[in-house]
Amino acid sequence: MSEILKGIGASDGVAIAPVYSLEEPDLSFDDKSIEVGQEDAEVEKFKAAFNQSKVEITKIRNHAEQTVGPEHAAIFDAHLLVLDDPEFLGPIESHIRNDQKSAPQALLETRDQFVAIFDSMDDEYMKERAADIKDVSKRALANMLGRELPSPSKIDTPVVIVAEDLTPSDTAQLDKNFVKGFVTNVGGRTSHSAIMSRSLEIPAVVGTKNITELAQVGGDIIVDGSSGEVILNPSEEEVLVYKDKEARVAEEKVELQKLVDEPSKTMDDVTVELAANIGTPDDLEGVKSNGAEAIGLYRTEFLYMGRNELPTEEEQYEAYSQVLKEMDGKPVVVRTLDIGGDKELPYLDLPNEMNPFLGFRAIRMTLDNQELFRTQLRALLRASQHGNLKIMFPMIATIDEFNRAKALLIEEKDKLVEEGEKVKEDIEVGIMIEIPSAAIIADQFAEVVDFFSIGTNDLIQYTMAADRMNESVSYLYQPYHPALLRLIKMVIDAAHKEGKWAGMCGEMAGDAHAIPLLLGLGLDEFSMSASSVLKARKQISGLKKTDMERLAARAVECKDTDEVLALVEEYVGRV
Repeated sequence: MSEILKGIGASDGVAIAPVYSLEEPDLSFDDKSIEVGQEDAEVEKFKAAFNQSKVEITKIRNHAEQTVGPEHAAIFDAHLLVLDDPEFLGPIESHIRNDQKSAPQALLETRDQFVAIFDSMDDEYMKERAADIKDVSKRALANMLGRELPSPSKIDTPVVIVAEDLTPSDTAQLDKNFVKGFVTNVGGRTSHSAIMSRSLEIPAVVGTKNITELAQVGGDIIVDGSSGEVILNPSEEEVLVYKDKEARVAEEKVELQKLVDEPSKTMDDVTVELAANIGTPDDLEGVKSNGAEAIGLYRTEFLYMGRNELPTEEEQYEAYSQVLKEMDGKPVVVRTLDIGGDKELPYLDLPNEMNPFLGFRAIRMTLDNQELFRTQLRALLRASQHGNLKIMFPMIATIDEFNRAKALLIEEKDKLVEEGEKVKEDIEVGIMIEIPSAAIIADQFAEVVDFFSIGTNDLIQYTMAADRMNESVSYLYQPYHPALLRLIKMVIDAAHKEGKWAGMCGEMAGDAHAIPLLLGLGLDEFSMSASSVLKARKQISGLKKTDMERLAARAVECKDTDEVLALVEEYVGRV
């Protein structure tokens, strides 16, 4: 008899295949102390295991770069830094030499110390660092003990992986020709494995709590990454239903490709701009193949991550120029460095904070590190001659912050002109609206900026006072809440009153439930992951702007999220 489990849909699509259990090896060992005189040999064992781990992780990193892109491969750059970090290696050697600990015991004690520190911090970025240290330590421990970790890359028949969780190392090794989907006990939509599964286009459901207890190896399983449903031991009828759905999903992909060169236009002939978010120049292939009309967010922090020093002006100039040239005159909105909160750089001495999401990050940090900021601004200004550049400052809370940032931009522009460099004259300069204070005085900002781009990922969590990574308060992370819709309306109305445009670069911009509301609120530019562009174009082509305006007018008067979603369904049907 079939059994249905409900989890979190992490990556769309349907998978039907036998269960493959990704089992962990036995990494237990005798934890007795070593004898005096064995210290050198034990240190050698620890160093050899770390060197072997570096070789393995480098291979995984290179494979990840080819399959899911450099943005995700940067995770493994962080892993390699851990294996070379004196602050991590030093205590391990000290435990061996001073406390007569064996190499495996010294590793685990050091790992546990670091993990405890990171886990105690009320910050998802730090908790992800704890996960990285666990992942790296597990590999090093396996190498010390001469035991082999499971290798998803060796799977050579169609399966659905079932596991407690998938580490970044596991996910990067998946071959989608054989791994048709995966299901885990833990995780959320923003976990490493979920994000990478979407890049690989492998259907995934996470957070089922007990899939490993219920699934039988070799038994059939159906994974619906859209609904978050998992069916164990499906009946013939259920298999037929989902095979039909699987076929329809494949057909839809073929149909969507026909829209690559079509305009993004509503039924009543209103045009909007569908843009893509990117992290590196390597993401441009996806932008083009999905028919994006612009880049609405170029996250420049990936130029700074996975390395031991700041990128030079020349390195940045080359990266920005490449994107501008390849976009061939289409708009490219580049966000200046947004480090802090959920992202940090090991070579920048940033303070440890109780709540880094509300702390010294993004524009606050770059205004205080002017040399770093000026280098980036110079690189952007020099690259401007190669295309349609728009510059955007992140995490702006006050008009003074914007004025200070723009003043630095103007200073660097004047210097470059004096030096004889070519700089484009009409570069639009805008801000991300992520902080409620900026949304509330959007009418004043609209007098001094050229555009707004609404960053809903942060705006939602700041508006609802709910950490978007915290499962305990995840119910408050509500993109359709009337309070958020009112803030978005204020921003769009303020921009239009001054003849400026308003875009959105948060996850909400590509959300099928949100698109009708945003269209009705008057959003000009929707920027999303490249893989969502064609779906959004199809959806918009079936909507009337006038109808969506009536929907939006009613939605901002609703009392809660459920009422808003019921309204969307009333106007456009199930999405």
